[in-house]
Amino acid sequence: MKPHAAILPDGHRLHLQHGPIDLIIEAFGEVAVVQEAYRAAVERFDGLLEALCTELPLLRAQQKADSAEAKGIVTRRMQAAVGPYAAAHFITPMAAVAGSVADEILAAMLAAGPLRRAYVNNGGDIAVHLAEGEVFAIGLVDRPDQPGLFARGEIRAGDRVGGIATSGWRGRSFSLGIADAVTVLAPSAAMADAAATIIANAVDLPGHPAITRVPAASLQPDSDLGERLVTRGVGSLAPDEIALALRGGEIRARALIDAGLIAAAALHLAGATRLVPTSYVLVQPEAA
Repeated sequence: MKPHAAILPDGHRLHLQHGPIDLIIEAFGEVAVVQEAYRAAVERFDGLLEALCTELPLLRAQQKADSAEAKGIVTRRMQAAVGPYAAAHFITPMAAVAGSVADEILAAMLAAGPLRRAYVNNGGDIAVHLAEGEVFAIGLVDRPDQPGLFARGEIRAGDRVGGIATSGWRGRSFSLGIADAVTVLAPSAAMADAAATIIANAVDLPGHPAITRVPAASLQPDSDLGERLVTRGVGSLAPDEIALALRGGEIRARALIDAGLIAAAALHLAGATRLVPTSYVLVQPEAA
């Protein structure tokens, strides 16, 4: 299968797709610069999936202090994003693959010329660029099949936010936790991707009878999670149980903010939301 590249019917956004990689891209600026940015994105996208596949055994292996260094630009970015968590958690570079790809395509676009604003959305993991004075309004949804807004906010130039990523058991990737959604704002999409995974795993109630878990390998034989149990269903939970699970994620998110790894996080479980912001304005819709 060859990479697919096309301008969407709205005439503004670029769609790039190859295998599991599916990107929606939009840039704002002078027409000629936007066109050149799109050309650069298409050029960089060509061969990107093949390069990732050549290093799959390393990328699916647990990241450790003595792990071999990846060879590619994108794969090294994946390792760097998960590195801060490797000593205390099971994590593989695949936890940052979507964000790392988004970061790489955005970097190619910005190298082509100055843009006012731009984003690369890789299935919900988003690399963003804002020139001085620019703003992105963001909306956070809890599940892809029945999207509902559970928080909103704004990202401004100078906020040190270059990426947004979401993880949870209802998403396209497996989760060890029970969060419907954990959305993270971070300096890069790769960093946000890795952190969202770690925080979502911390939203949990180990051993709870209402939670259905199965080995990841039983669902996807080549999963990087192997026989680890991933969440496939969350039944009825009492309010105090929901609060307890969310508290675990809040503690983890606050620690990552204090470490400078993320800027803010929004956690959502069974209709309840917890926001862990710093100077970033994240609010629940009803509070608007």
